[in-house]
Formats: sequence, structure tokens, C-alpha cells
Amino acid sequence: MEIKINFFRYVALRILVLLGLCHVSFAAKKTYIVHMAKSEMPASFEDHTHWYDSSLKSVSESAEMLYTYTNVIHGFSTRLTAAEAQKIEKQPGILSVYEEVKYELHTTRTPSFLGLDQNAAVLPESDSVSEVIIGVLDTGVWPESKSFDDTGFGPIPSSWKGECETGTKFTASNCNKKLIGARYFTRGYEATLGPIDESKESRSARDEDGHGTHTASTAAGSVVPGANLFGYAVGTARGMATRARVAVYKVCWIGGCFSSDILAAVDKAIDDNVNVLSLSLGGSMSDYYRDSVAIGAFAAMEKGILVSCSAGNGGPSSYSLANVAPWITTVGAGTLDRDFPAYVSVGNGKNFSGVSLYRGNSLPAKMLPFVYAGNASNVTGGNLCMTGTLIPEMVSGKIVLCDRGVNPRVQKGSVVKAAGGAGMILTNTAANGEELVADAHLLPAIGMGQITGDAIKAYLLSDRNPTATIIFEGTKLGIEPSPVVAAFSSRGPNSITSEVLKPDMIAPGVNILAGWTGAVGPTALAEDDRRVEFNIISGTSMSCPHVSGLAGLLKAAHPDWSPAAIRSALMTTAYTAYKNGKMLQDVATGKPSTPFDHGAGHVDPISALNPGLVYDLTVEDYLNFLCALNYTTLQINALAKRNFSCDSRKTYSVNDLNYPSFAVSFPADMGSTIGSGSSTGSSVVKHTRTLTNVGSPGMYKVSVSTMNSSVKILVEPETLSFSRANEKKSYTVTFSATSMPSNTNVFGRIEWSNGKNVVGSPVAISWT
Repeated sequence: MEIKINFFRYVALRILVLLGLCHVSFAAKKTYIVHMAKSEMPASFEDHTHWYDSSLKSVSESAEMLYTYTNVIHGFSTRLTAAEAQKIEKQPGILSVYEEVKYELHTTRTPSFLGLDQNAAVLPESDSVSEVIIGVLDTGVWPESKSFDDTGFGPIPSSWKGECETGTKFTASNCNKKLIGARYFTRGYEATLGPIDESKESRSARDEDGHGTHTASTAAGSVVPGANLFGYAVGTARGMATRARVAVYKVCWIGGCFSSDILAAVDKAIDDNVNVLSLSLGGSMSDYYRDSVAIGAFAAMEKGILVSCSAGNGGPSSYSLANVAPWITTVGAGTLDRDFPAYVSVGNGKNFSGVSLYRGNSLPAKMLPFVYAGNASNVTGGNLCMTGTLIPEMVSGKIVLCDRGVNPRVQKGSVVKAAGGAGMILTNTAANGEELVADAHLLPAIGMGQITGDAIKAYLLSDRNPTATIIFEGTKLGIEPSPVVAAFSSRGPNSITSEVLKPDMIAPGVNILAGWTGAVGPTALAEDDRRVEFNIISGTSMSCPHVSGLAGLLKAAHPDWSPAAIRSALMTTAYTAYKNGKMLQDVATGKPSTPFDHGAGHVDPISALNPGLVYDLTVEDYLNFLCALNYTTLQINALAKRNFSCDSRKTYSVNDLNYPSFAVSFPADMGSTIGSGSSTGSSVVKHTRTLTNVGSPGMYKVSVSTMNSSVKILVEPETLSFSRANEKKSYTVTFSATSMPSNTNVFGRIEWSNGKNVVGSPVAISWT
């Protein structure tokens, strides 16, 4: 017997050795994006793609190009080993080689809340809006959705150069005069994860996830009367720019969104002639010249395309932002004045409020036994109601209290239902505070804030025979205060460039009703066999397309405006206070939000149509900004596709970027000077800005407010007079600090007003 055991041990050891040898012999390949200096192409090559191929074959005979890029970068993507990547990077004409990054999605009432319904007369004419094309990079589209009905639409704009690509369950006939284009990008995904599993998702622009249909219809969905989710939020659904055209670019699949595919999609969108690009996705933070979204957005900006991106769902943690390049419009999330109330009644007679979108069989008309999931599980973390953690005998027929966190909220309900639970109470922990996000649960369930949840737990854990029930109350409008900053909305400061304040603004992103796929239910769980035309979901993924659509409206009203001018109009007219004068609130703290939370404030599209003045930016301004960051010529070339060298005789300052907001950093040790000012015993930072008149002639006077006397803000001159359209006037702001406050952050505001228009800029001051 011992001989047999030793023999098997020997065989197992030999297998392990052989596996090790195989690992050494066949190094793993990864996808790399190769930036080429197109101007350095040898004369022996007639076409740059031949040069690319020759460079690639010099390090790997078997490697093939996944994509070649012409707009976003000059270069290609391919599969290489780490050694091959290092080898090709050393070749002449190679600017940089970096590994592909996987990005993730950042997952009605809104037009009325934003004032679009009541102010239809001041919106641009439908004919001009119908010339605007909004491109959406996401999970594709469900073309049968009523949100893409083209009734009443005229011919497709002559500027459109794109296509409606055929694929699995998708033909050219799925496009129309509303949904004018659809493309899909798989090479980067398939090179890493293998062929698309067509039993789970279509190898085409068809959306079997729902996210892409939701974002596209939010940005520019057609008017659909009677839209609702299970009778909740009944009303007319419409996108922000209902007459704009939609072009979808499917870059996200079950396994994620890969940067080589994202770059290829932006490359095509530029060729297709879109006017706005909407990207509700994000990845790890990196320098701009290594960030595929930032690189693609720079190329789009050069072509006059505004790029709107979600800020991320990493809040309320500081430094949690994504997509922070200054040529990207970065959007955080706020709430609407609509809610879906429900409440819990417990055995001691007390009631506790929460939210829910449940619609189905009601609970029995009696109080039910009530149990804490953590006490009905035999595993650590059973309180989270993760798959397989609940003991059926302990939850059957009972209301189960689960803690929020780790797994999806709706999955917790599914776990409770599978274990025989009658209902679920889902309570927030400290990470989510009092934020309430409604879900279309598979069983009677309610979401509750942390304070309420703690009170219910106190009853549950102290009563010998706890009981509870859940009552659902439908839809309620007029919720105050609103908006409030969502707890999940990612926060500043900007971790890449602290002198650029992000997010730029917030827009509706909580409990948003929009179009949905017919392939999955509203929870997107495999066991959810319900099908809906509209769904209610939350995230900065939802706030981003609001701004994308509003940017389309502004582009229609002002076709000659640059992306920077459109963003400026949205930022400088955003509001930071309610009608009663109180400041916008942060649901995570219950206190006033700050510019690190809301940026310039909450969008006000009607005011943005006539901002009076704008802060404009050109490509040259951004190149000077890169010089101020001390980027090398190679790094600038990798980002901007040009041989641009910073002038050694010139002094570049990040503080001179003509941005509509101010982020100021003082040294924690004080007593030093920053910028061109000088001071004794204090720190001084100077910023310069230039305003362009896009309204009537007039004189603007400045006003300054700050919440702390430790910083003085001086604006020179104090008045700016404009006599004609497009006239430019500059001013300087000097920030002087004599001491560091205890909280190390001071916030303020600079406003220019002519008595009619107010051009506002947030100020965020930090000590680092």
C-alpha cells in the first residue's frame, strides 16, 4: 500500500514539474496598446499600417493587430508577452506601450424636475436638435424599445457617416431615423477572455444587460406616454434631448469593458461625426497619457465633440473620482423630488420608513415572525444574506433583516426568498448612511437608512418574539429637500491633478426611470423572469447621460460653441442652494455638501441656454496645461498625437487653465509662495481666467464669498465691461492664507453678475 502511495506522489510531482515547465516555456500574453509617432514613419513604407505591422512582426511573428487607431491615437493594439512588449517599446518610432485596462459600468420625472417641460418655449427648435447626434458607449441597445421610436423624425442628418452593423439578433433594419447607428467591439474582450458566449449575450449591438438602453434613452429617448415600472413613477418618459439622434457603440460585455475596444469605439465615433459622447464607465486612475478614456476624449475634444463621463460610485469616500481629465465633463449624482415610500411596522407598535419598488403578492394581513439574518446563519457574515448562507428552517415564513454590503441588494432578497423567507428588510450600514435606493425586489422587501435600521435591530434583538410586516405606499412627489448629493456619488479632491476641481457638476442619478432591455428582468438576476419596458435604477451611470443630453440641447442652440463653452455654461449656471436659501445637502452626512461633492452644483439647463459669459478652452490651452504638469514631449505626443514641445523660455502654470472652477492648494507648513505672488508670513496662490461674452453687451461686477476668514480672495479687476459678442476679458484671483484652519478645507464662491446673468464658480481650498 505504501509503495502505491509513493508512486502516486511521484506521478503527481512529475505533473507539477511539467506544468511548471509549460508555464516557463509559454509566457502568458496580454493585450497592449502601442502608441506610434506617425511622423517618424520610415520613407520605405507607403502606409502607416504596413509600418505598424512590420514593427509588430519584428518582435513576434505570430502576433496580430486587434485594432489600428487613426483618431484617438496613432497606433494599434495587440497580444504580446511582457518581454515582447518591452522589446517593441525600445524600437524607433514607438512613443509608449501600456497594458490594457478593464473598465466597469458605473450603474419620467427628470425633465420636469429640471424645468424642461415648463420651459419648452425657450428650448432650441426641434429641427436644430434633430441635427445633433449623441453617441453612447455602453452595453448596446434594445432597438425595440419605444424610447427609440422614430415617428415624426425627418431624414437622417447629412453629417452622419456611421453604420448600423449586423450581428447576432441585430440587422440594419433595427436602426431607424432615431437610432441611426449601432456598432459593437469585441476584439479586445475576446483576445483576453475568449469568444463571446452567445448563449448569454449577443455578438452584436443588441443589449442583453439593460444598462446601455437605460443610458441611451436617458440622454435622448423619444417621448413615451404612460411609462412606468410595475405602476411606479407613472408618467411620460422622455430623454433630455428627445429630438436628437442616437448612435450606440457596444463596448461592455459580461466580463467588462476593455480599453482597446473603448479606444476603437471612440475612434469610429469621431469618424461617424457624433456631436456628443456619453460614457458611463470608469477604471483605475492613471496619468492622462496612460488613461484610454482620457486619450480618446482628447481626440474627440479636438474634433469639437463634448465627452461626458460618470464620476464613479465610490462615494462618500474622498479621492474616489474617475474620469478627471479637464477635457472631460465629469458628472456626479443627486436625487429627484420623487420617492417610493414604504414602511415597516414592528410588534411594539412603532413604524419605520424606507423605500421599495416591490410589486407582487402581498404579505399576509398579520404580523409575521421577524429574524436577523446574522442569527439565522452558520457562517461568518451571514448578516449580509449572501448565496447559501441562510438556514431555511430558521427563516421560513419570516421577515428577515439583512445588512447592506458586498453583494447586490436585489440578490439579498433572492437569497431570502430561496431560503423560504416571506420578506426582507434591508438596512444600511455606516458606509451608506441614510441613502435610500429603491429596488424592484423579487419578494416583499424594503430598503432603510442606517439610523432607522439600528432602531429596528434594537427592537429585533431585545424582544423575545419579534414580529414585523411591510406596507408599500406607491409613488410620492414633492420630496424635500431635493436634490441631495447621493452617498454613492464619487468625491474629490482630484487625485491626478489637485488644481482641477472635480466633479464638474451633479445631475439626477437616483431612482431614474428609463428604457430597458427585453432580455432580462428589472433586477437582472437570472431567476427574475419578469420583463419590463422601463426600469428604475441608480448610479452616476444615470446622471452622466442627463448631462450628455443637455449638452446636445446646448449644441443645437449654439452650434458654434466648443465643448469647453458648453460645459462652462452648464457649470456656471448650476445651483448650490435650494429656493429657501439653504445649501444643497449631502445625504451621506446630513450636512451641506461641498464643491468636492457637487462640483459647481446641480445642473440648471434653462439657465445654461443663456449663461451670459463662458470660460472657453482651446486645444493649445490643454497642451499648455500638459506642459504645466511637466509632461515630456513623448508623453504629450502619446496623448495629443503631435510633435509638441514645451517652450523652455515660458513659465507654465496649472493655475492658468481657463477652467470654470477654482481648486487651490496651500502647503501645510505655510510661509511659502505659490504662483507669481509674494508674501511674508503667508501663502499666496494666483489664478488667471478669461471670460467670453456670449450674451448681450453689459458690465459684470464680481462678488466673493468664503466660509473662513483664514483665506482672503482678491479679484482684479472687480468689474468687466463687454461691448460686443465673443469679446474676451481677463481677470486675476489672488488667494492669500495666513493660517491653516482645523479642517484643512475652505470653500467659497466667485460670481460675476450683470443684474440678469450670474456666472458662478466654486472655490475649494486645501492645505496639503
